[in-house]
Amino acid sequence: MCFGYFLRVNISAAIVPMTQPTADQPFYEWDPAKKSLILSSFFWGYVACQMPASLMAKRFGGKLVLGISTCVGSILTILNPLIADKGDWVFVCVIRVLIGFTQGTVYPCTHTLLAKWVPRQERGFLSCIVYSGAEFGTALLLAISGSIFDSEMGWPGIFYITGAIGIAWSLVFLIFGADSPRNTKFISEAEKKYIECSTGSDNQQINAAVPWKTILTSACVYGLTAAHAGYTWGFYTLLNEIPTYMANVLHFNVKTNALLSALPYFVMWILCIVVSPIADTLINRNITSVTASRKIFNTIGQWVPMVCLIGLGYMTEDQKTPAIILLTIGVGLNAASFCGYLVNHMDLSPNFAGLLMGITNTVSNLLSICTPLVVGAIVVDEEDPNEWRIVFFITAGVYLICNGLFLIFGKATVQPWNNVNNSVSTSTSLSNDTESVPTANTDSHP
Repeated sequence: MCFGYFLRVNISAAIVPMTQPTADQPFYEWDPAKKSLILSSFFWGYVACQMPASLMAKRFGGKLVLGISTCVGSILTILNPLIADKGDWVFVCVIRVLIGFTQGTVYPCTHTLLAKWVPRQERGFLSCIVYSGAEFGTALLLAISGSIFDSEMGWPGIFYITGAIGIAWSLVFLIFGADSPRNTKFISEAEKKYIECSTGSDNQQINAAVPWKTILTSACVYGLTAAHAGYTWGFYTLLNEIPTYMANVLHFNVKTNALLSALPYFVMWILCIVVSPIADTLINRNITSVTASRKIFNTIGQWVPMVCLIGLGYMTEDQKTPAIILLTIGVGLNAASFCGYLVNHMDLSPNFAGLLMGITNTVSNLLSICTPLVVGAIVVDEEDPNEWRIVFFITAGVYLICNGLFLIFGKATVQPWNNVNNSVSTSTSLSNDTESVPTANTDSHP
């Protein structure tokens, strides 16, 4: 997750020096509308790959699909500076679409792998540990980007470094990774049996038919999709636009901008590790139901940032410190959503967790394509705080509506269609685990 986010975040950091004239580095006179198109182009490919990736992961396993696609995306990343230099901004958009297509495999494949590897009792903590790599990767890359830009490599260096790291990781993962406990020799037989019993991965049918009709008519799937869409809209609006906002409204220089842009994501990474065991403890000690826990933490992760964004919209150049505090709190507390919507796919259907992730990620990122375009249409003068205020208010409104829908329709119980293709003997073998029994009206506890 960390290195995957290197491949998608590099352009968000590099877009600032790429469009500022310097003595010894190439730069491009791209207006805000063109920059917005470049930033959004990643999502065009990303969205297109979601459903194919989830189906391929279900058919061939998450390891092969994720490893190969990351390697291809890393190679394309290394070509980014060459494409920008030899072509026009349109060619940069094209290569970002292709990189987005390769990165579209990340979440469906990771969810497919987690559903087979993570015991239910530890689902919140271990899943958040994995997914917090996204925030750590974002923070790390933003933090070191200023030093890379100031080095002899200049801004092209960020593409060379992230691409090389991605290739190296892909090779290691393809050699040592495993689709499920039964496919590795690096764990004991006792651990394999424990994981398979806790996840039900020994009963999952790889080629079982997908119950499309019941999935697409399930109200809790729509609630989950709304929550996912709200998080993604807010996350990518801030990720793509905050460096520009800090440079043009708060007037930080490139190096300071890079460090301060990274700070909220470091806080988010730390909070992922802190919040997730709390969520698991509340559930395992029967203090809250699974459904209540998911809704509580998703609300913290979206409605607190909503308030922070409204406050951020009124900050000026003279209020740098309050602006950084609000930004850090707003982005940092997004971590609570990881114990909300992000693990909810596995709550609803361990057998089709990767497929559900493909569905919700497709919808949420279709909306995310619009975020840079909305900013580009609203922010004509990048130094006008009033225009940025509109952007922050729109994002706050998305948080309000999407989490509200999750509160109304969301559930965290295994749905009847999860085991619709399983044999009678399989269903019977799962009957002792309450979370694996299809249930419509009661919450279950791991």
